[in-house]
Amino acid sequence: MAFQFGTRTASALFQRRQDRGRRAYLSGRDAEAGVIRVYAAQGVLLLKTRWRGQSGEIDLILRAADTFVFCEVKKAATFDLAMQRLSTRQMQRVCSAASEYLGFTLEGQLAPVRFDLAIVDGAGAVRILQNAFGHF
Repeated sequence: MAFQFGTRTASALFQRRQDRGRRAYLSGRDAEAGVIRVYAAQGVLLLKTRWRGQSGEIDLILRAADTFVFCEVKKAATFDLAMQRLSTRQMQRVCSAASEYLGFTLEGQLAPVRFDLAIVDGAGAVRILQNAFGHF
């Protein structure tokens, strides 16, 4: 007797993938909210969340005094694991998207910028690594 990939099995697999994606989305959104609270406590102004340009997405765009802050948020069980989730390719994407975003501002490419990495552990604790990476 041959195994048949029935619709019930395919449907259950699809549902599990959807649930995993939904949990990841909500977890990421919660992590970003925690990071926003930390920045707000420091007097940093939130400009955009999940800004998407042709180059890609930037999790958070903020303004600290005269500096644009482009922040990538990573969440994992530990801070170390969260840091390991930032790849060179992602840093390049954030830098390209930041350049694109700056093209829409009055200051343009001459604006002071900073690229931060915000890491969130499984308990929701937040650490912000300022100037974690730069232009590529």
